[in-house]
Amino acid sequence: MASSSKSAYSLGNVSLISVAALVAALATAPLASAQETAVPIPPPSLDEKTTASTEIAVFAGGCFWGVQGVFQHVKGVKNAVSGYAGGTAATADYETVSGGKTGHAESVEVTFDPREVTYGQLLQVFFSVAHNPTQLNYQGPDHGTQYRSALFAVTDEQKKIAAAYIAELGKSGAFPAAIVTQVSPFKGFYAAEDYHQDFLTRNPTHPYIVYNDLPKIENLRTLFPGAFRANPVLVFKAKS
Repeated sequence: MASSSKSAYSLGNVSLISVAALVAALATAPLASAQETAVPIPPPSLDEKTTASTEIAVFAGGCFWGVQGVFQHVKGVKNAVSGYAGGTAATADYETVSGGKTGHAESVEVTFDPREVTYGQLLQVFFSVAHNPTQLNYQGPDHGTQYRSALFAVTDEQKKIAAAYIAELGKSGAFPAAIVTQVSPFKGFYAAEDYHQDFLTRNPTHPYIVYNDLPKIENLRTLFPGAFRANPVLVFKAKS
């Protein structure tokens, strides 16, 4: 979202929409362009085995508005926060990261219950509908290393699962080009400014959201009906 500004989309100028309004926006959205076309893929052969009730994973796939919006609609996800990973705390702000020289990638920190949805299943959603993993250092209209495709592995197990799945997908020929997703060590996550949080749900008629991101929500609903939740889990709750 290369041209957005803080003043234009402050929390004071937007309000939470109803599920009905989101559905209506989806119905009037244009057909998905090539970069939003979902790719049906199988789940990873290797997945985690854990009895933990909470786990964190960090995904980078272009503008965090759409990636956050997708994961907010996945059952088992308890929270999805837009932010920055791959750089330091000192430069983890939108204006600085947008310069493309901080090492950060726009990312989403997903807190989930692995008893309901596994890391491998989240990876399947990430590669299939959340972004296009064959685009190097860009996603759709957004260009720069801050929009790169990356997985910041929080644990050694996540690193192993992610690397194995990328290799598996590469051999399958599911994508028309090579997957360029980086698997990087997790060094820290820094939440983005408030006006970026829940942006898709609160701004369903924003042109960027309509064209680039609403098709992803529809693709999630279509390809993963058992995992889709109509009511997204939100960072900010609606205020009466």
